[in-house]
Amino acid sequence: MATKLILAFAICRLIVTVGLTLKPTELLHLGFDGQLSFDPADVDSASKDFGLLTRVEPLAVLHPSSALEVARLVKAAYGSDQGFTVSARGHGHSINGQAQTPNGVVVQMSGNGVGPRPKVRAGDMYVDVWGGELWIDVLRSTLEYGLAPKSWTDYLYLSVGGTLSNAGISGQAFNHGPQINNVYELDVVTGKGELITCSEEQNSELFHAVLGGLGQFGIITRARISLEPVPQRMRWIRVLYSNFSAFTRDQEYLISLNGSQKFDYVEGFVIVDEGLINNWRSSFFSPRNPVKISSLGSNNGGVLYCLEVTKNYYESTAGSVDQEVEALLKKLNFIPASVFTTDLPYVDFLDRVHKSELKLRSKGLWEVPHPWLNLFVPKSKIDDFNRGVFKGILGNKRASGPILIYPMNKNKWDERSSAVTPDEEVFYLVAFLRSALDNGEDSQSLEYLSNQNHQILRFCDNDGIKVKQYLPDYTTQEEWREHFGSEGSVRIAKLAFGLGLGSSHAVVETVRSV
Repeated sequence: MATKLILAFAICRLIVTVGLTLKPTELLHLGFDGQLSFDPADVDSASKDFGLLTRVEPLAVLHPSSALEVARLVKAAYGSDQGFTVSARGHGHSINGQAQTPNGVVVQMSGNGVGPRPKVRAGDMYVDVWGGELWIDVLRSTLEYGLAPKSWTDYLYLSVGGTLSNAGISGQAFNHGPQINNVYELDVVTGKGELITCSEEQNSELFHAVLGGLGQFGIITRARISLEPVPQRMRWIRVLYSNFSAFTRDQEYLISLNGSQKFDYVEGFVIVDEGLINNWRSSFFSPRNPVKISSLGSNNGGVLYCLEVTKNYYESTAGSVDQEVEALLKKLNFIPASVFTTDLPYVDFLDRVHKSELKLRSKGLWEVPHPWLNLFVPKSKIDDFNRGVFKGILGNKRASGPILIYPMNKNKWDERSSAVTPDEEVFYLVAFLRSALDNGEDSQSLEYLSNQNHQILRFCDNDGIKVKQYLPDYTTQEEWREHFGSEGSVRIAKLAFGLGLGSSHAVVETVRSV
């Protein structure tokens, strides 16, 4: 069933049944205040996504005016003798066509005039938002009250329902947990077309199932998001490592700190060639004074690791930032000459990737295939992963996009949610965010990068590294059962059966995610 994004990112597929035999005129008879569009431009837009790896045309696109219209469409699909599929789509930032549906109806949840505007309750420190609202617009609304959500994704032009259907992670997740841990209440359209309000106290099983449920249990039409006072500025620091063990040890130390004496954001990335350190993701470094791996004295086979941290502050506390940052950095073991730092407004940092996106769009480098691979790797195997993947499979080949790596604390994730993580107290996100470029280099082609992704997964399987994919795209029951585990698969099958998603034995087979 359906909703999502990523990092991301769209809203996924809601599978009620399969095989459309309805005619367009019969869909029109359903009656909507919003626009049920058969326009070729709308259909074309809904047939592709950010990944550009697959293309499937729907029969029609619904631009709903309310959650009731979404429910009416799904109810019609559930009760139809002919049967048709419904897929909810946010900003379309999925990778493998999870928001597409063949000959069905795509519900375009994001866009001008779609859904109600955010409603901020400053006294209660929360905001109610439409499931298709983009996080950047949520931020703009809450900033008027001096508030902001606590946990983010690196890219803000993603739908709320989409990220909540996966988890929603970034460098704040070690502290505040993923975005799904910062939700008070949801409105969900189930597979039967029922519009249900759920929370920890009300319909709690559905609430926890939908959060991180990969769109399996319903379309999120409203979410109540926790807020906090927004910082005014932040100190943004990057340091480099040539020793992987020192790099991961420092990251794990930083996410173990409690209280106010800690960084507010901890991420990192792998640098496998000189080009990557100064690429769009790393625009932090000045293009007029580019960083050279060779200048840092690395004898690590051409691989460096970058730790990225921030410290939030207000104008009134700016005087203490230098001391707090210095005290934290003193306990780390990075290359001494590699400290790069800057100060900027908090909002500018949150929206940093969009600014890079605009530059790529101007050069025609944004709308290319994106064979991304996102993995959760258990802490106990991260050294093996470094040896076999970063230094082995990737080597010093020219990169075509950032490779993120940062740890998270499992105790910040609610085990009642449907999100799946490794069974260890600390685990890493490793994200290969590559772009397939048609520039004549085999190592940056779509075929090469896709094969390399399969090679990475085979290595993990052969080496006993029990990774879990984030934003997975499986096609068989066996793969989904392996992803959720035996107990998780049974739980999903029972709940999904009660929500009208088909026979329980077929549920895992029909799951699609972003």
